[in-house]
Amino acid sequence: MPGLIRGVARTAVVAGTASAVAGRVNRHQQNKWAAQDQQQYEQQAAGQQQAPQQAVAPPAPAAAPAAGSTDDKLEQLQKLGQLKEARVLTDAEFAAEKAKILG
Repeated sequence: MPGLIRGVARTAVVAGTASAVAGRVNRHQQNKWAAQDQQQYEQQAAGQQQAPQQAVAPPAPAAAPAAGSTDDKLEQLQKLGQLKEARVLTDAEFAAEKAKILG
């Protein structure tokens, strides 16, 4: 009987720890995304205040060279990934530019 109680207690501790860690990771990610959204919102608001009559054009995607080295391609793909993570590029734009780079 003591072995059974010990096993149940160990399982409860492991499950509780996993739940606490998952909760912390989730809160950290939510806070990170909220900060990114807030930063984007502030940048957009600042841009609208500075030039309310001018339309803001989206940044041009990086042009891929026709025949580049592997390092150049990797660097361009990393930059594209950063633009996608920053939500500058949509999934479709990212896929199109990635296809151009990879040929």
